[in-house]
Amino acid sequence: MAAARAEAAAAAEGPGPAPASASGAPLSLAELPGELLELIACCGALGAADLARLARTCRRLREACRPRGKAWREQLRRRWPSLMKYYNQAESVNWLEEYRARQKAGLEARRIVASFSKRFFSEHVPCDGFSDVETLECPCHFFEDELMSILSMEGSKGLTWKYYAKKILYFLRQQNILKKLKAYLQRPADEQSFMEGAVLIDQYCNPLSDICLESVQAQVDDIISKVRKHLKSKNPRHPSVAHTAGEALIVSQVELQRQVLDAMNYVLYEQLKYKGNEVDYYNSLNSYIRQVLIHRTGIPISLSVLYLTIAKQLGVQLEPVNFPSHFLLRWCQGTEGSPSIFDYAYIDAFGKGKQLTVKECEYLIGHHVTEEFYGVATAKEVLQRMVGNLLNIGKRESTDQSYQLLRDSLDLYLAMYPDNVQHLMLQARLYFHLGIWPEKVLDILQHIQALDPSQHGAVGYLVQHTLEHIERRKEEVGPDVKLHSEEKHKDVCYSVGLVMKHKRYGYNCVIYGWDPACMMGHEWIRNMNVHSLPHGPHQPFYNVLVEDGSCRYAAQENLEHNLEPGEIPHPDIGRYFMEFAGTHYVANAELEIRYPEDLELTRATVQKTYNAKKE
Repeated sequence: MAAARAEAAAAAEGPGPAPASASGAPLSLAELPGELLELIACCGALGAADLARLARTCRRLREACRPRGKAWREQLRRRWPSLMKYYNQAESVNWLEEYRARQKAGLEARRIVASFSKRFFSEHVPCDGFSDVETLECPCHFFEDELMSILSMEGSKGLTWKYYAKKILYFLRQQNILKKLKAYLQRPADEQSFMEGAVLIDQYCNPLSDICLESVQAQVDDIISKVRKHLKSKNPRHPSVAHTAGEALIVSQVELQRQVLDAMNYVLYEQLKYKGNEVDYYNSLNSYIRQVLIHRTGIPISLSVLYLTIAKQLGVQLEPVNFPSHFLLRWCQGTEGSPSIFDYAYIDAFGKGKQLTVKECEYLIGHHVTEEFYGVATAKEVLQRMVGNLLNIGKRESTDQSYQLLRDSLDLYLAMYPDNVQHLMLQARLYFHLGIWPEKVLDILQHIQALDPSQHGAVGYLVQHTLEHIERRKEEVGPDVKLHSEEKHKDVCYSVGLVMKHKRYGYNCVIYGWDPACMMGHEWIRNMNVHSLPHGPHQPFYNVLVEDGSCRYAAQENLEHNLEPGEIPHPDIGRYFMEFAGTHYVANAELEIRYPEDLELTRATVQKTYNAKKE
């Protein structure tokens, strides 16, 4: 403490003699001016513990280290700089209390993260696993800040902590976004911005990405400024050119509106090269507004949201049309609010802003539709369609990524329509299929039965099998431990943590489990043509995490040591391993319980394989 204090005083004094009293004797620390004391307390040489001890020495130093003063504010800023955005500079804050609360939240966050691997290693983390997170007494942003610090740890260590910190952060942010979405849906229709709704969907499906309405709006504003510049070159006196940002603008004359739309089409499609993604139409990125702005490509509905947002800010009122198979916008050519569908031009934002007649709209989709399909869609209906597109994409494949998209889109859909039986049933089946949160499945099924008793057959089937799953889970006595030293495992050549290469397909992978023989069913063995292998299914098979993000089950004869081992960029790597040690992965505590002899075998194999190569 004395050394730190001396260093702080020296830093504050700078070069030259120390301050002196009237008698010529050097001043003690407590005799220095208050501003200088506070400056010393704020310097980087003092930590929080030093500051606390300094405040206990005398009244003047206690004042310099007061809880609401600059010293504790600087302590908080230096240790957790990202938190400062949450404070208003004008407000009086007890910085010492904030420091203590943030420190307490950090300890709690680490305790919870550390507990997750033991609790959820054998299953996907169910939503009810976050109950202790939801009941936190500390501010949520303090907890999130600690999770972010875990995720930003450098190097290849702490993989298991990072894995669960990411899951918890994903959950917390989604819960916050869901609250914002529900508040958005409660607003009057004229206060529901289509762009804000699109951003909320993007945020919910990508909660770990840095997405905010302000940054999206800034990119839209940049496009608008380009449109104004082009419009000015065509008509310097156009009302949209001199418009002041923040003020409401309505361009009433159809010809002036046409000039705005022509300028928009030029800037968006000719200058900035926005286009409909015909090549990869069913990519979920096409539905995320931030990605649309980055890649300048999208599907009809995402491009329409961008188009009508720009038009509105330039004074042209366009309306969304929930047209079947191809989302459109409509532009009134006659009396405002006309009920006749023929008084509108229909704009295809996917087709470079082309303006269509009623007949051309029908040619676009290849069949006749009734007038109701040319009507205006509400913000809620637009969001419903955007979420529906994501839901259909999630149904197209059977991968971890598609299941996550399906879960997220179902959450969004049911936030808007909580009593939709079809989607509730889909959610129950999804959870049942993934084997997660069986208690929630029963709750959903009970709700479905109350809403629609005709679903009794499907509900009864799922209830029965869910109850069986719960009973089986209660009967589980512990993990299945596998030992290389057992006679039945004598043919298993490889061990958990080794980085391998597939001889046939060339992919890199890491082993996270093994069986002495193929444990898959007859149908899988037949479909994968395992019988064509020289050793067939009667050889060791390995569970591997592949660099493309997939999980596979590979025969021993198809694997070989990777002579240039590197990290495997798989999202589940931290579920099984705590560290990448340069040549191999080190199993975490839960995986090591299941394969207790593998760590030493892996180290011996690494020593033999890679040291021999160096020699």
